[in-house]
Amino acid sequence: MFGLVGNLGQAARLIAGLLLLTAAAPTAAADFTLTVQHDGLARTALVHVPAGAGAARPVVINFHGGGGNADSHRRWTRMDAAADRHGFVAVYPNGTGPIAGKLLVWNAGTCCGRASAQGVDDVGFVLRVLDALAERVPIERRRVYATGLSNGSMMAQRLAADAADRIAAVAPVAGAMALTRVAPARAMPVIHFHSVDDPRALYAGGLGPPFPGTNTRVMHMAVEESLKRWIAADGCSAEPQTSSGIVDAAGHSATHIVWGTCRDGVEVVLWRLTGAGHVWPGADSYLPRLLGPPTKVLDANEEMWRFFERFTAAIR
Repeated sequence: MFGLVGNLGQAARLIAGLLLLTAAAPTAAADFTLTVQHDGLARTALVHVPAGAGAARPVVINFHGGGGNADSHRRWTRMDAAADRHGFVAVYPNGTGPIAGKLLVWNAGTCCGRASAQGVDDVGFVLRVLDALAERVPIERRRVYATGLSNGSMMAQRLAADAADRIAAVAPVAGAMALTRVAPARAMPVIHFHSVDDPRALYAGGLGPPFPGTNTRVMHMAVEESLKRWIAADGCSAEPQTSSGIVDAAGHSATHIVWGTCRDGVEVVLWRLTGAGHVWPGADSYLPRLLGPPTKVLDANEEMWRFFERFTAAIR
């Protein structure tokens, strides 16, 4: 009897050890396309999962700009490399458009194009992507973050406003919000990157230039007005703290402005750049005649991740 018990105990310890080894076993990096059905459409998102142990990981959703797509945005922003360094899953959803995979846009509220005019449910689509992702990859549901460029920046802010219980923090890049009302269910941490010399998403607001080959123009909210709405929603102090900033060899500058003392310990942050165009800070040149000069004055991927990792969401 005692021998049997001892053997059973030894077997149990062996099985537990094998399970522990399996759980901690390193996994290779994975890249795949996630396809979901939403509102009668087959929608897609590109996913990069870094190599490492198979533990639950944070997620960063990165939205392409208007007229772009997930693949080109992924290559330009180089967020996969940041995901590998910091261990988060990078997700690049595709918007909708008249041509499969091209000229895609987001319904970010009052912008942009057909997506807004037709009331495409992009918020619902992204939440469906997160649910489908969780079926494929262990993710930390309380550590899901959103970012994007231009129309993608607007979309990230709409997602943060409309699904604040699912999004832990948001990092708009080169795009003010396109919402008439902001009332998130919880205080939302925000870090915004924008150049005062942006030739397309105008820092001071107003009607931007036409999209190439069209007569379509977008009315942009002023960046500081957009931030005031987040500051009010988060109950932050009215007066920010401003650092002396950074100046690089090209003469570009970046000033760090923080509104603290917000509800629930969140912050609203602005990196106000000069010299840069309508670009992703830290990325290489991309369509410079259209978007203006790139900048290396700071690395948006690193700065936003440093901000993101401080915050979690209260998931229902």
